Amino acid sequence: MFTHAITRRPSPEMVDGITTAGLGTPDYTLALTQHDAYCQALIDLGLGVTTLDPEPGYPDCCFVEDTAVVCEHIAVIAPLGAPTRQGEQESIAPVLAKCKPTTRVTPPAAFEGGDVLQIDNTFFIGLSERTNMAGAEALGKAVAAHGYKWIALDCGPSLHFKTDVNYIGNNTLLVSPHFENAPELADFTRIVIEDDEAYARNCLHINGTTIVPAGFPKTLAKVEAVGLPVVVLDVSEYRKLDGGLTCLSLRF
Repeated sequence: MFTHAITRRPSPEMVDGITTAGLGTPDYTLALTQHDAYCQALIDLGLGVTTLDPEPGYPDCCFVEDTAVVCEHIAVIAPLGAPTRQGEQESIAPVLAKCKPTTRVTPPAAFEGGDVLQIDNTFFIGLSERTNMAGAEALGKAVAAHGYKWIALDCGPSLHFKTDVNYIGNNTLLVSPHFENAPELADFTRIVIEDDEAYARNCLHINGTTIVPAGFPKTLAKVEAVGLPVVVLDVSEYRKLDGGLTCLSLRF
């Protein structure tokens, strides 16, 4: 059960954020409106939301999920794998320290929160261009000290693990074809989201409700078929920066 979330307002500098999407430049005014709706949705689902100011010099600073991994017992501050983002974690650390005991992973180990999916007492850690094995091992060691299990697995061609795999309740995952038969995920029901709606694999499950990005009717139908409440949010301007619903908050 989540009770709190940390978000960060997008900066006007987001127009210079990292992207491979090829969908054009984000509309900053619309991004602010979408961020407000996102925060309100979390509040409506029972979370207290702390919203931080934009961080100058960091165009991707609104994607706070990458800066840490937070669970019931501890917050692990990430070293971040993208060179232009290293430093974002410094302003997140004191905020998390008010809520949880914290520890840090330092380079050359690297991980980003977008590569980490916690389901119950297990952390699935994707190995990607942003998360290396040293980072996975360091994160795994930090959470294992509190009784958690961890499993590292290869992300394949995707940016982050949660680009391809997300939990939506009822022991069910949305997955890309790459992970359809992954043995590490064999204990879950897997719903394959094909590449024509690849962005919609990044849904966000909060306290029994799944938030789904707007504009992906096939994925929405599959999520609704699971039988749990669904909320649809438009995050088009964050999609232009390769960012999804999970990226925009730290939940605990």
